[in-house]
Amino acid sequence: MHTDAVAWTADGTVRLLDQTRLPSETVFFDIDTIDGMVEAIQALRVRGAPLIGVAAAMGLAGAAKRGVDTGSIGREREAVGAWLQEACDILRQARPTAVNLGWAVGRMKTAAIAELARAPDEDVGSVLVDTLRQEAQRLWDEDAASCRAIGEAGAARFAAGSRILTHCNTGMLATGGIGTALGVIRVAHEQGKVQEVYACEARPLHQGSRLTAWELARLKIPATVIVDSAAATVMAQGRIDGVILGADRIAANGDVANKIGTHNLAIIAHAHRIPFYVAAPRSTFDLGAISGAAIPIEERSAMEVQTAAGVGVYNPAFDVTPADLITAIVTDAGVLEPPYENTIAEMFDGAVR
Repeated sequence: MHTDAVAWTADGTVRLLDQTRLPSETVFFDIDTIDGMVEAIQALRVRGAPLIGVAAAMGLAGAAKRGVDTGSIGREREAVGAWLQEACDILRQARPTAVNLGWAVGRMKTAAIAELARAPDEDVGSVLVDTLRQEAQRLWDEDAASCRAIGEAGAARFAAGSRILTHCNTGMLATGGIGTALGVIRVAHEQGKVQEVYACEARPLHQGSRLTAWELARLKIPATVIVDSAAATVMAQGRIDGVILGADRIAANGDVANKIGTHNLAIIAHAHRIPFYVAAPRSTFDLGAISGAAIPIEERSAMEVQTAAGVGVYNPAFDVTPADLITAIVTDAGVLEPPYENTIAEMFDGAVR
């Protein structure tokens, strides 16, 4: 089941749902340039680590088609290769924390280089376009299947009548399929297990109260939005049976970078002896990061936080939750439990990412 937050247009470029306009308006817009995709990612018009990867891949394919059709890329092999290198470099830098972006762009580049090496000189443009389109679709299909696998594996962790707290947005607006953490909640709801979902409002741009609430309402899942600072209160009142949320990057030791406020929730859940789960596909793991200390943390503009003139603003978009606060990590390859250094390594042992 694919997300409807992204689609191919009839001419082979990309159509995105503008998530900054939700929930009051449902507005779609088309992108056919690399700069347009970068703007959409940085402005959070498209967001969520898995969906950023899928959208960037599709955007790369769409921009290649436009460039070949208009002749702006050039017809020579060297020109095509130079365009591919520059486009991938620009896309990689759009947002620093979500590892899926660099992973997806790298995979697209590798596939294109392999096919271009075999292509006759007169066909390099068409081969570039066809290869990128096929690889982008493959990425999207795989992410949709991955989401369903995460949903099934995670739902098994919840009993009938569960009251679940989640943070930020991790559903069809954040992935290529039904979602990661929200995908787990969706499958658990399909199985009749969900009594109530508590959604934190979440910065930046209130992605919980705007986007998660919108998705839960569409799915007819009973839901309540809470301000982020009320999480300890609802846990202390015995209203929460488990916490599940997504990830933007997971280090080799199981430390998790996710939306700002995740670390707070992990500490509070630990204090109240409430299971704390992270749901993410294998593409979100960064084995090159030994721990969370190696993960770059994006800071958002001070303009997103209203304050008095002359006062500084610290506005990180993400934080890092230590592995020892995480009960289990739900992946598309199964559920990982501590010690994460071992179980993560075992998951990737011999696997091709």
